[in-house]
Amino acid sequence: MDVMMIAAWIAVLIVGIVVEVITVQFVSIWFAAASLVPLILAGMGAPRWAQFAVFAAVTAILLILTRPIVQKLRGGFVRTNADLNIGKTAVVTEAVDNDSSKGRAKIGGVSWKAVSADGTDIPEGEIVVVKDIDGTKLIVAKR
Repeated sequence: MDVMMIAAWIAVLIVGIVVEVITVQFVSIWFAAASLVPLILAGMGAPRWAQFAVFAAVTAILLILTRPIVQKLRGGFVRTNADLNIGKTAVVTEAVDNDSSKGRAKIGGVSWKAVSADGTDIPEGEIVVVKDIDGTKLIVAKR
């Protein structure tokens, strides 16, 4: 029985749990869970190389099998403050022309690149409604 490795695996387990509690990002929990298997192996006297190999394998398996499930449960979409502009009105400050990739609209004092939701051209000065936001572009439509 390798007491030093038992202590090391217990430390990995504790650090993994503490980091997970502090960050709540579902990152270190896989390492903490995976450390249980080599901890048992260390108690049974398995060689260190086998403990590390099993730790790496169990961590990879846990990540591959459970990460997608956790991401679905957490929800992949994170709303931002920019999303609050959806449904509001904006003023076109540069004519919107999807074909030439031109167009800007101002909302809340901020100028955004703008594209037409239905592909129609929108002249400068027109009041539009923000239908969606795609990255740094407003998707707008005439009122």
